[in-house]
Amino acid sequence: MGEDHFWAIRGGGGTSFGLIISWKVKLLDIPEKVTVFNVTRTLEQNATQLIFKWQHIADKVDDNLLQRLFLRSNVQSPFKSGQRSIQAIFSTMFVGGVDELLHEMQKSFPELGLMKEDCIEMSWIESIIFFYGGFPNGTSPDALLNWNTTTNLHIYFKGKSDYVQRPISINGLEGMWKLLNKLVSENSGAKLQFSPYEGKLSDMSEFEIPFPHGAGNIFMGKYVSKSPRAAYFNYRDLDLGMNNINGNTNKQEFGELNISRTTLIDW
Repeated sequence: MGEDHFWAIRGGGGTSFGLIISWKVKLLDIPEKVTVFNVTRTLEQNATQLIFKWQHIADKVDDNLLQRLFLRSNVQSPFKSGQRSIQAIFSTMFVGGVDELLHEMQKSFPELGLMKEDCIEMSWIESIIFFYGGFPNGTSPDALLNWNTTTNLHIYFKGKSDYVQRPISINGLEGMWKLLNKLVSENSGAKLQFSPYEGKLSDMSEFEIPFPHGAGNIFMGKYVSKSPRAAYFNYRDLDLGMNNINGNTNKQEFGELNISRTTLIDW
């Protein structure tokens, strides 16, 4: 396989160029314990300012620290009876111990007010249960071997993605809160998820591989429109490519220079 062919298949997905039958993966050592937490803040607890600050640091923190953010309109504010409030859930995993995590959070995000009692040390596989399994704390990882779509948590949803390259302003965030409250009042169940692009992704230039969403992207979120639109490869989104008046998809939506290089390869 030539260098250009290898470059092309690394970012376009296996379905773009053929069937991949062999692949080598480099494994990394994981400490015996990782540290996790889910900390919730509402608008009354300064959530808007916290989210604004999060946008400025999420892709720049220690490479061992992953801070995702989930946003939803709560049915009822815990502080104002009968009123809705936006709930921000800071969902974090740190590859290391709790004391190291607290030091890093105090350095990069002291405004969150993280306390030691908010954190739980566990093995990496237990963190999968904690974040994704829908199981109560303390569930054995063996539960993952007996997954049953009839009895275990399963949720169906429509997801849309975009890449954020400049922090959303305070006014923009407040507009999002109004929209979330409106959508939830219409029983849409809409939520937002922000996933930071840090670590190796923030070191990878747009042109290193065909996957163009490396350095320069702060995080990937839902329903954040740009011009042109951009989306994660695995989101099969029929709305993409419909920004222009004539409705045609063009190479700008898919990374103009990367598409140009791909078309020059002698297949």
